[in-house]
Amino acid sequence: MLKLENISKYYNPGTVNEMCLFDNYNLSVEKGEFVSIVGSNGSGKTSMLNIICGSIPLDDGKIYIEDKDITKTPEYKRAEYIGRVFQNPALGTCPDMTILENMAIADTKGKPFNLRRGTDKRRTDYYKELLLGLGLGLENKLEVKVGALSGGQRQAMALLMSTMTPIDFLILDEHTAALDPKTADTIMQLTDKIIREKNITALMVTHNLRYAVEYGTRLIMMHEGKNVLDLSGDEKKNLNVEDILLKFNEISIECGN
Repeated sequence: MLKLENISKYYNPGTVNEMCLFDNYNLSVEKGEFVSIVGSNGSGKTSMLNIICGSIPLDDGKIYIEDKDITKTPEYKRAEYIGRVFQNPALGTCPDMTILENMAIADTKGKPFNLRRGTDKRRTDYYKELLLGLGLGLENKLEVKVGALSGGQRQAMALLMSTMTPIDFLILDEHTAALDPKTADTIMQLTDKIIREKNITALMVTHNLRYAVEYGTRLIMMHEGKNVLDLSGDEKKNLNVEDILLKFNEISIECGN
């Protein structure tokens, strides 16, 4: 279980531009949940993911994973049990290294390094099997540099690599936003398949309301550092895109837009 307890975060504290993004914000995510997170720009979606991953520090509050306080745990240590896929496909892979070398690096995440070959040929068949499951033909391109792949192929690899080793949470930060619609649909189907097969707890920030409705077991809408909508179970299943758009319009009117 993931728990954010009384989270507070200020930007530009002590200046005329001081902004309070989170003020005693609380969130609990149960094991196995797939949470879709939507909201307007500046609502706190990506900042919340950065706080969970340790990319930005807290001003106050606690973060727990399975009742263990990780508030002071550095980002590189959290990466041992948190996988992350970014909006930019270039951030999840090493472009100047081959597919095989990228897979080998992901395979050793969390393991001690010592004097040994960078790639283990004995694992090649295993990597091919994993890549075969993507359905993109990458299993036959192990010696191709990742920088030569399309954005969709790189994002599929980033998704696969982030879940190769056992993790507690998968963080998806608008991971389809930079892709064309057809490729984005493919990546979302792969995402759902991997999360289901590995029973991973996942948080996905997205601006695609259709994905937020169709995928996941829970939907949260954020606004100004607060949850203004939190639906799961039958409420989530019966939700449609028009319902979310209506809520967006209500918030826009309240803000004077």
